[in-house]
Amino acid sequence: MDTNPQIIFSWKAPLRAYKKRSNYILRFYLAISLLLSLIVFFFGDKILIVPILTLFFLFYVLTITPPPEIDNKISSFGIETAGISIRWESISHFYFTKKFNMHVLTLVGHAPFYYYAYIIIPNDDIKKRALELLSQHIVYVENPQRNFTEKVIEWFSNLIPDEEENPENVSSLLQKLRKASL
Repeated sequence: MDTNPQIIFSWKAPLRAYKKRSNYILRFYLAISLLLSLIVFFFGDKILIVPILTLFFLFYVLTITPPPEIDNKISSFGIETAGISIRWESISHFYFTKKFNMHVLTLVGHAPFYYYAYIIIPNDDIKKRALELLSQHIVYVENPQRNFTEKVIEWFSNLIPDEEENPENVSSLLQKLRKASL
């Protein structure tokens, strides 16, 4: 099989950041969704129970289903991930974040749409090489400005208990709530 001379660097990584979760997290999701459903039911808006249960099902599926491995490639024309090619001209800047002990490369498109592409970087060696190659073509932002949606998502993700915590330990959950509200 001939290799493509336009491909500068390639690696395999999961499609999304994933961490194997225990049954405690699933119980937490179930308890929250049942609590919200009961509140909505007693206030009389029974139709809102459907989206609550739909979100529970989505969280359940994303928690138990590991993502597939995909090929990511940096070429002389742009980046190819999950079969989609993104040309250098359409990318404004990029930055790295960390989620579940994996680096996430975030590519941001030009105005007015500002679309985002997220690519998982599994280890530090690949991150260094990708940073070196990408910074030759597009702007690297070390400390990106986060919008309101990203701040809200981070706040909610801090509320979810970790695996190491005792699920019966209510005080640790209350401490997380206090820290998140500050």
